[in-house]
Amino acid sequence: MASRQTLGLVRDKATRLRIHSLKATTAAGSGHPTSCLSAADLVSALFFHVMRYDPRNPLHPAADRFVLSKGHAAPILYAAWAEAGYLPTDKLMELRQFGSELEGHPTPRFAASPVATGALGQGLSVGAGMAFAGKRGKAGYRVYVLLGDGESAEGSVWEAAAFAGHYQLDNLCAIVDVNRLGQSQPTMLQHDTQTYAKRFAAFGWKTFRIDGHNLNQILKAFAQAARVKRQPVAIIARTFKGKGVSFLENKNGWHGKAVPKDDLEKALKGLQPSSAPVQAKIKPPPPPRPVPASKPLAAPGYKLGDKVATRQAYGNALKRLAEADPRIIALDGDVKNSTFAEVLNQAHPDRFIECYIAEQNMVGVAVGLQTCGLIPFVSTFACFLTRAYDFIRMAAVSRAHLKLMGSHAGVSIGEDGASQMGLEDLAMMRAVAGSTVFYPSDAVAMERLVEQAAKLEGIVYLRGTRMKTPVLYDNNEEFVAGGSKVVRQSGDDAVTVVAAGVTLHEALKACEELKKEGIRLRVIDLYSVKPVDRETLLSAARATGNTLLVAEDHFREGGLGEAVKSALADENIRVVHLAVGTLPTSGKPEELLEAVGLSARHIAQQARALAKQTTPAD
Repeated sequence: MASRQTLGLVRDKATRLRIHSLKATTAAGSGHPTSCLSAADLVSALFFHVMRYDPRNPLHPAADRFVLSKGHAAPILYAAWAEAGYLPTDKLMELRQFGSELEGHPTPRFAASPVATGALGQGLSVGAGMAFAGKRGKAGYRVYVLLGDGESAEGSVWEAAAFAGHYQLDNLCAIVDVNRLGQSQPTMLQHDTQTYAKRFAAFGWKTFRIDGHNLNQILKAFAQAARVKRQPVAIIARTFKGKGVSFLENKNGWHGKAVPKDDLEKALKGLQPSSAPVQAKIKPPPPPRPVPASKPLAAPGYKLGDKVATRQAYGNALKRLAEADPRIIALDGDVKNSTFAEVLNQAHPDRFIECYIAEQNMVGVAVGLQTCGLIPFVSTFACFLTRAYDFIRMAAVSRAHLKLMGSHAGVSIGEDGASQMGLEDLAMMRAVAGSTVFYPSDAVAMERLVEQAAKLEGIVYLRGTRMKTPVLYDNNEEFVAGGSKVVRQSGDDAVTVVAAGVTLHEALKACEELKKEGIRLRVIDLYSVKPVDRETLLSAARATGNTLLVAEDHFREGGLGEAVKSALADENIRVVHLAVGTLPTSGKPEELLEAVGLSARHIAQQARALAKQTTPAD
């Protein structure tokens, strides 16, 4: 049993967290105070007795981690850091104000929150990534994730639970705040903590069921959790939403509502802290472990004309990078023999994480890994990344440095059919805030762009193709974000064709066909889809009758063509667009490219028609 002094300290801090949460949300006129009140005792125990951290350096690499998965309870996170001394308590009144880092849901603008939360069901995956990094690096920190009971209806929570159980992440502790009430009604299980415990146990977790307002039980559970080996721990805490305020406690209809100013004094009346704040003796983290040094990076080794799939080059590049940079780590969703992430797995299995067929969790784990200084590369079929899109969107809000490779893009994958074809991925990834989107056309380009992705900040997407294509570039060729390559050019070009990936090779075939007819094509490899090389596009268009012909193995909406149109929207440039316009079927790659109008024959036919309409500029 905890000492009277410890219980008094944790109780006092919990009261103060409740008061701060109420005052801040009332001042803001919005927020989720009742969700904060239910978690106050749990958060107080963690911050003022259990966790090891440095309030002056909240991102200390050896410190314990806290992830607020129920991000709508942000006020209590800010209040806890304020009571710990990281920020003045009067700053809490800036909650939700424009320009304040104390946003309605946490983001890394508040430096003590390494990730953004609030899209429910994501925090446990992020915490699992942090815990995995800790186990891999033999760090001594523990990871605590506070979830709401409502978000436990999300399938991604159970993807994360399966992952953590499989990898025996005994440095991970989930705390489920079972306060019974959701946003619009009681939750599915209400206060049935036994069922929650059984579900976690089924995934290999050690579970403890407690009264989430009984400090003795809370502190005992955390102490027991720290002694569990080879299992993650779930503490299932029965709580009451609005705890401590009589007219809020266990009352439906208060979710997401601040207490009106006229009722604030009434709400605070039953919350009596000590007359003077009690200073907690926060346990400091141990010294951080040294970071291994990088080594020189070897060059790719391809021969011009060799046929290599860009997905295979991706695997080769991962292996090269991992041997040079100890921060590189790859994740895959049971398709590593298709994405060629297996190249790294076979050479350096300690630098690879098999996430199985659970793409949401895979991206969330990667977000957690990158908070620990690692550079994660995530790979799967391009179409399957659509399942994880909310995680990718939130990774951008988290300012995460995340690298994604979607293979098997376009109709050119062939016989597998439409369900396996990534035809929306460029549109999806271009829309992500601050993203960089690459579409390499040969093995050298893919390898060099993987190198660039490792250096770039934010979300970087690499589009990979299934079929083998000829190597076009010398191994020393450079590729950069916002660049392009003019791969065919002459002084009397009639038409400019803009393409990437498979359609670039089709465009080059069309170029050779039309050359026999005396029609010259300028061909641009637009490998950087976002940002786009506007100047090269504009120069080429001006030289070929203010017209561009874009060909892409992607749906018409949101891909290469629209990237070109957007870049040149303020110019008088005609953009003729060949893209996938109908839902494709199974077939051989050549048959499908012909069927959707993207074969060399179709590109040549369209270019021939345009050549008759335009005259090259002088």
